Amino acid sequence: MWERTLHDLIRGLRANKNDEAKFIAQANEEIRREIKSKDMELKAGAVMKLTYLDMLGYDMSWASFHVIEVMSSSKLHLKTVGYLAASQSFDEDTDVIMLTTNLLKKDLSSSPADVAVTLNGVSDIITTDLARDLSPELIAMLSHSRPHIRKRAVLTSYRVCEKYPDVLRQSVTRMQEKLEDPDPGVVSATVNVLCELARRNPQDYLPLAPQLFLLLTTSSNNWMLIKIVKLFGALSPHEPRLVKKLKPPITDLITTTSAISLLYECVHTCIIGNMLQGASGLSLARTCVSKLAAFLQDADQNLKYIALLAMVKIVPTYPELVAEHQDMILTSVDDADISIRMRALDLVTALITRHNLQSIVQQLLSHLVQPDGSSLPSAVQSLSQHVVPSIPSKAPSAPSQSPAYRLVLSQRIIAMCSSSTYDNVVDFEWYLSVLIDLAYISNVDVGAQIRDQLVDVVGRVRAARGYAVKLMVKVLSDETLLLNSGEPGSCSEVLWAAAWICGEFCDELLAPEELLPFLLHPNVALLDPEIIAVYIQAANKIFGYWATEAAQQWTQDLLEKVKSAVETMIEQMEEFVSSPHIEVQERAANILQLFTFIKHDLAAFRPREGNSFTDLAASGFDSVIEPSFPKSLYLIRPLVSSYELGPVAPAAQASVPIPEDLDLNAWIVPAMQEPLVDEESHLVEKKVKKSKKGKEKETPNRTKTKGGKKKQKEDVNTEELLPVDPEETAEERAEREWHKAERLERMREDPYYITDERSMRTAMEDVDSIPVVRLDDLPPPLSKEEPRLFALRSNTSRSAPPCFVVEKEGEMPAGAVSEPIRQTSTPGSQQQTPGLFDRISTPPPTLPSFQQYEVPDEDTRASTPEPIKVTRAKKKGPSSTKKKRPVVPDS
Repeated sequence: MWERTLHDLIRGLRANKNDEAKFIAQANEEIRREIKSKDMELKAGAVMKLTYLDMLGYDMSWASFHVIEVMSSSKLHLKTVGYLAASQSFDEDTDVIMLTTNLLKKDLSSSPADVAVTLNGVSDIITTDLARDLSPELIAMLSHSRPHIRKRAVLTSYRVCEKYPDVLRQSVTRMQEKLEDPDPGVVSATVNVLCELARRNPQDYLPLAPQLFLLLTTSSNNWMLIKIVKLFGALSPHEPRLVKKLKPPITDLITTTSAISLLYECVHTCIIGNMLQGASGLSLARTCVSKLAAFLQDADQNLKYIALLAMVKIVPTYPELVAEHQDMILTSVDDADISIRMRALDLVTALITRHNLQSIVQQLLSHLVQPDGSSLPSAVQSLSQHVVPSIPSKAPSAPSQSPAYRLVLSQRIIAMCSSSTYDNVVDFEWYLSVLIDLAYISNVDVGAQIRDQLVDVVGRVRAARGYAVKLMVKVLSDETLLLNSGEPGSCSEVLWAAAWICGEFCDELLAPEELLPFLLHPNVALLDPEIIAVYIQAANKIFGYWATEAAQQWTQDLLEKVKSAVETMIEQMEEFVSSPHIEVQERAANILQLFTFIKHDLAAFRPREGNSFTDLAASGFDSVIEPSFPKSLYLIRPLVSSYELGPVAPAAQASVPIPEDLDLNAWIVPAMQEPLVDEESHLVEKKVKKSKKGKEKETPNRTKTKGGKKKQKEDVNTEELLPVDPEETAEERAEREWHKAERLERMREDPYYITDERSMRTAMEDVDSIPVVRLDDLPPPLSKEEPRLFALRSNTSRSAPPCFVVEKEGEMPAGAVSEPIRQTSTPGSQQQTPGLFDRISTPPPTLPSFQQYEVPDEDTRASTPEPIKVTRAKKKGPSSTKKKRPVVPDS
């Protein structure tokens, strides 16, 4: 008796924790010797130790045949060890499992104890072949005289039906009989198996509804009732008549049962079984919601979770019933359990309507505000901790400080407000303030979404543009976002939207020149290249607008101010020209050229004395009057204000009609069929190498001369090229000069052509080349005004919010014909049933928002006159008709 038992093996493992591998190797050697023994007791002990090691992760597949030997033992305790080892180690890939068919049939016809052990083992090692071969014996076991054998046979039949579906029909017929079995354990096992089988194909089990309904109304076993209720939840959608039949017993169970699990299953069945539909479902829905609301007040976190999960499913049909418990639901948003917070957010999102959006969003924003952790405890708090040490001070939980949760919460706030193209937003000025608040307090990467929302709201809601510019000026003048732009969660993308909005709608600014220093700040270079590109374009637009405004009320004091602004623009653009990012570099280079032209024009400007606005009729229609302001002030504004931006329809791109004369397979730029002809080659003769027979020269008409004699090949297909007529007209000379300049420009852009820089020197800049300014539409001079403070165009203070109109459809291309897009609104936005606040006489109080962005209002000024048209010599100016184009934020 020197062999180790299972207890010795376990004690040895605990004693050799530092050298477990060596001990396991020694134990395996002993087990290999023991398992080959003819003593069945010793063999069974070795199999038992192998089974324990298999649970620890060591392989025992090499001993599969020895396991079958122990299974075939005539002793019950040894047979039990063999079936246990087979259940632990056998799978469908075990090659010796085919040897167990006859053994299993023999054991199924043995004593009840052997049958019970065999049924337990078969349910674990069953394969498709075994299920096919053993199905007659297993179905016969359903009629066994022993209840525990029938119960095991019912449970094993589920595994047989799963592996061999052909026996399903016969098994269900026999299991239907077991629903009336006198033993409750057999009935409970049968209901459990039927509930699992009905998940795949519920309509096949509708004939069992009468017997199941009888069990539902007569049984007192809560666990079996849970399975029956769950089974009816799967059957009800396939048989509408069951809904009316099941409502009384389900309602009775909901109101009388004390089992929480059964109560939840009843509520869940009412939801998924369409029992809450129609007029008769209102009372049942009210009962379900009241029970679920009680779960929310329970201390058990599991009950809170399932209550929120069930309420989310009730909201689409009865949102007003769930809205009655809105305050209780919002308290779960700040719960310590992350799963409860997520389900509460789902429910709050589904509850949103036009009446409660602002109050819910303000409460959600308060969860994002980080508490001041640097504050020290007061003296009273410190003393109380020492005086009453038995009551430990509970640290305030901060579930909202998790970055993952803060990201989800911020995204949900944006999704709630923007759902169905802002159907639930009443005041867009409030929504713009919420977006700015979110950028400051979220501390997560939602800047791109906030940027898109700001641009979209300003593009769709015209009445909100003035207030939007006010907020964006505050954002651009705040150095916090600019300095912290490189940190994670800084939401620096808001600066993109702020610069774009101020540049696109700069006519809302009262003193636009005072915004230029913020756009040209040296720290702007630290921003993302995409934001820098928008800053450059916005500064250009704002300067162009300010320049036209300054020209209309020109005084000599403005000259130095304009020169200073131009110098600042040029200085900043020169830094951006060397940027490694192509978008920043290209925009800066283009704007630098424009402002260099303006700088030279300002330097050459000389103020005229007297009134520059004379009677145009006295001068004639073709007269050109020199204004008293630099003409280049009107250079930039027409370049950026020729189009009116608007929202784009979702189907606009797909609805663009293809022109009839457009061939998508043709070359956009046709290939050059003839080589370029250098006009200099007609005038200059080229020398060639001297041949042995004499000197050959090539003449302009491509003929060769030898010894003073002329020999010419005659070719019918070739045409003789005549030399250039020395007496060419002025038009021909101008055309030849133009072709030459075009050819030199093309060669300059060719990277494979080495050009002579000396021959391509451009002409010196001449002030006389400045385009002529027509003063036909020049407005009369304005009276001098007092210096203005940095403010915005805005109306007088309003007593009521303006009427916001959202352009939902968007613009479509000309000639496009498209079907209207169906937009599905969220259940919370449906107005079929009255909301919670519709039944209240006084509306709910509006919660105070965060810090309001107040900008002093100024009196409205006169409308901006039309800009002066700049015409170039020998070219017709483009049409002044104002066109519309979609909103393109990357301008």
